[in-house]
Amino acid sequence: MLAIASTFLYALLSGRVMLVNVPQEQEGLFCEPFPGTSWVLPDGFPEGSPMKLYAGAPESYVNMLKNNVIRYDTPASSLPAHVYLHLEQIGQRLSDNIFCDDDQRLLGKFGWMILKSDSYFAMALFLTPMYDKELARMFPYKEAVFHHLGRYLLHPTNRVWGIVRRYYEAYLAGVDEKIGFQIRIFPERPVKFENMYDQLTRCIKEQRLLPELGKAEPAANTSGDGKVKAVLITSLYSGYYDKIRGMYYENPTKTGEIVALYQPTHEEKQEYASNEHNQKALAEIYLLSYWDKIDMSAWSTFGFAGVKPWILLRPDWDKEVSQVACVRSTSVEPSLHSPPALGCGAKKEVDVAVIKPYVHTHTTKTHIS
Repeated sequence: MLAIASTFLYALLSGRVMLVNVPQEQEGLFCEPFPGTSWVLPDGFPEGSPMKLYAGAPESYVNMLKNNVIRYDTPASSLPAHVYLHLEQIGQRLSDNIFCDDDQRLLGKFGWMILKSDSYFAMALFLTPMYDKELARMFPYKEAVFHHLGRYLLHPTNRVWGIVRRYYEAYLAGVDEKIGFQIRIFPERPVKFENMYDQLTRCIKEQRLLPELGKAEPAANTSGDGKVKAVLITSLYSGYYDKIRGMYYENPTKTGEIVALYQPTHEEKQEYASNEHNQKALAEIYLLSYWDKIDMSAWSTFGFAGVKPWILLRPDWDKEVSQVACVRSTSVEPSLHSPPALGCGAKKEVDVAVIKPYVHTHTTKTHIS
C-alpha cells in the first residue's frame, strides 16, 4: 500500500505512467482504480526478468552513475533502454542519488523505469526542490498526503470489504469507544512475549488507554456505567488477546465501563505467499482505520486511522526491554523509515528534520508531543 501510493505520486510528479507488477499472492486485494483501463503490468513484459533486479545490480541507477556508465550530461539517445531504481529500506538508507534535482533530471531522460520499493518514500519527494511548487499545490496540508493518495488509489475488492463490513457490523458498530492495538514482532529484532506484553500493559496504564481494574463491583451510579470500549488486537499471536481479555473478564473496572476484546485472526506466522492471508491482513488494516485510539509497534506499517498513534518503542540493540513503554506520534502520516542524508550539491549530510520539519522519519515521528 505505502509503496504503491508513493510510486503513484512519483509518477505524477515525473510525468510517467505507472504499471504495477501484481504477483499471485496479491491478486484480489484492490480494485482497479482507473475505469476503462488497467494498471497491471502484463505477463512477460518487459523481457529479461526485471523483477529479479536487486540493489547491487549493474542496471541500478546508483551503480550506473558510480561506474560512469551514465553521467548527468549523458543525452537521452545514449542512455540504456531502462533504469532500475531500488528504494527498499532494509539494511540501507534510501539512496541520496535520487532526491536531488540533477538526479531527477537525468532519471527523467530514461524511457522506462523499473522501481522496486517496500517503503513509504512519498515524503522523501518533498526533499527534491524541483517538485516543491507542484507538491505545495497538491498537498497544502502536508499531514494528509497518504490520506489523499490512499483514498484515491486503494479501494479494497468486494471480498476484502465484505470481511471488514461483516466484522464491524457484528462486533463494533454500537460501541462507545474503539481502541486498537497492533503488535508486530520483527524476526530480525525478536522480543520475548513476556517483555512485549509488559511493555504493552505499561503503555496502557501510563497513557490511560483502558479503564483501571477494580477489586469490587462499582456502584450502580458510577459515571462510566454501561459504556462499552471495544479493543481490537491485530497480531500474528493470540497471547496478547488472551491475557488482556482475561484481565477484563475476571475483574470489574473502577468506572463501571465494559471492555470487550476482539481479535479477528492469529495466524502465528506471516504467510507472504498466501493470497488468503494477505486478504485477511488488508481487512484488519481497514478495520483499524475506524479506531479512535491506536497503540502500535514501532516501524510497523499496519495502522492508518487518521489519528496520532502511540508507538511501542523498540528496545535498544543491546537491551531486551525498552525503558520507555510508548510515546505519542507527532503525525498521522506514515514515517519515512530510511531518510536520505540530503547532501546533494553541498556534499554533506544534513538533518532532514531541520530542513523539512514536516517530513517525519522514524525518529522524529516518535518524539513525545
